[in-house]
Amino acid sequence: MNTELSVAWEKVQSMINGFIALLPNILLALIVFILFLFIASRIKAVVKRLTHNRRYARNLGLVLGRLAQGVTILIGLFISLSIVIPTFRAGDLVQLLGISGVAIGFAFRDILQNFLAGILILLTEPFQINDQIVFKNFEGTVENIETRATTIKTYDGRRIVIPNSELFTNSVTVNTAFDNRRLQYDVGIGYGDDIDVAKELMLEAMYSIEEVLKEPAPDVLVMELAESTVNIRVRWWIHPPRRIDDLKSRDKVLSAIKKKLMENGIDLPFPTQQILFHDQTEETDGDRSRQREGWPAVKGKVPKPRRISDSLRLLAQSHTSSDGNHKVDSHSNQS
Repeated sequence: MNTELSVAWEKVQSMINGFIALLPNILLALIVFILFLFIASRIKAVVKRLTHNRRYARNLGLVLGRLAQGVTILIGLFISLSIVIPTFRAGDLVQLLGISGVAIGFAFRDILQNFLAGILILLTEPFQINDQIVFKNFEGTVENIETRATTIKTYDGRRIVIPNSELFTNSVTVNTAFDNRRLQYDVGIGYGDDIDVAKELMLEAMYSIEEVLKEPAPDVLVMELAESTVNIRVRWWIHPPRRIDDLKSRDKVLSAIKKKLMENGIDLPFPTQQILFHDQTEETDGDRSRQREGWPAVKGKVPKPRRISDSLRLLAQSHTSSDGNHKVDSHSNQS
């Protein structure tokens, strides 16, 4: 029993002596690590200061500052461990971290993708905070760009959180990327109206609107000869290009065009549709020996022209006749 106690006491003394021998190295490692912590905090502050002058770059400075701080602290940890444990090699820890990193990468693949995409978005700045963007079915103002996701506020007061990996790998429309924006609308006039006169009236209406820029100048273009209208496209530029300015200018431009055209007798026709019955023909339709309006061409037997009133009368008679037959059949069944 005494022998076992003496052996245990010797081990404790050996551990104490070893700790005392390592104490100077531990103190030096702590000093080095604290020094690196201070250097890391200063590097973070410098990075934030360097990116502070960039517009809307507060998130970029924060992320880059944290990355620089983390790398500096990791280097300080390697050096401190090498001081405390002389046999320790940084390559061993790097190898261990590499193996662990692969496992972590598979486990947190989506999170890492969003993180890297967020860093790239903050660096390249395809859009910035307060920009108005369109992404798939979402449209609104960019509120914040974080490392994981970007948040936008829709025009009706809702918040949409979009993962950065989707924003980085898909198309995004930035409505406020430039100072000016062009808007357009198709106006239909009647076929009997003078196109040149209508175009001149539309231009006058647009020039009378304060929100419409005079340079670049608005323009009007004939775009389509539709079924019941001649479609003329009006185009104008606005500044600034935000959603509220879009709606205000559109309201004033369309109201002014409608008023101007109606004051000058230009027709704004409703969509019209002509319905022909299967046997409705006219005397002047041409050679009645040829197939026309779905009727087969039978030699010596040409359908006579009918009016729509005659066709309706035939339909009514057919309906009345079928009702009478139905009543007779019902009476016979009852008998």
